[in-house]
Amino acid sequence: MGRRLQLIVVAMQEIISPFPNLQKTDAYTDAMGNTEKSLQKEPSEFGRRIAEARLRAGLTQVELAKKLGVTQQVVAAWERRNVALRAEQIRILAEALGTTADYLIGIAANWKGTKGPSGKVRQVFEQVSKLPRRQQDKVVEFVEAFVQHKAAAG
Repeated sequence: MGRRLQLIVVAMQEIISPFPNLQKTDAYTDAMGNTEKSLQKEPSEFGRRIAEARLRAGLTQVELAKKLGVTQQVVAAWERRNVALRAEQIRILAEALGTTADYLIGIAANWKGTKGPSGKVRQVFEQVSKLPRRQQDKVVEFVEAFVQHKAAAG
């Protein structure tokens, strides 16, 4: 086996290994047989929706990968290539992204995020929720004063 093909095989095993029941898709087959076909110019619709939901959630590929227990390369592959994930994997992915499986697979046309703030604001408030109650009250007091000041300023 040539060095290039060995690298591709290792990369594909890394992508599939966290999910042993993952179906081998055309992209996988092409990578094993014809490396030129495996390089898609445009991401799949599923991949585009994963990337969009990840950005809306304010997550990097590395952060999403850590939440899911996979590598950044796996997340990048999901966003760029046609992949076949099991229903349970899609549910977990949607939950980590704060959206629905229906949105990710294209049944729902609109992004369905969780209620409340999104992106970095949500992440910060999740961290605030872990603080002691008195510190949470101080954060709320500050945010309310800031919002009132901005509203008064127009």
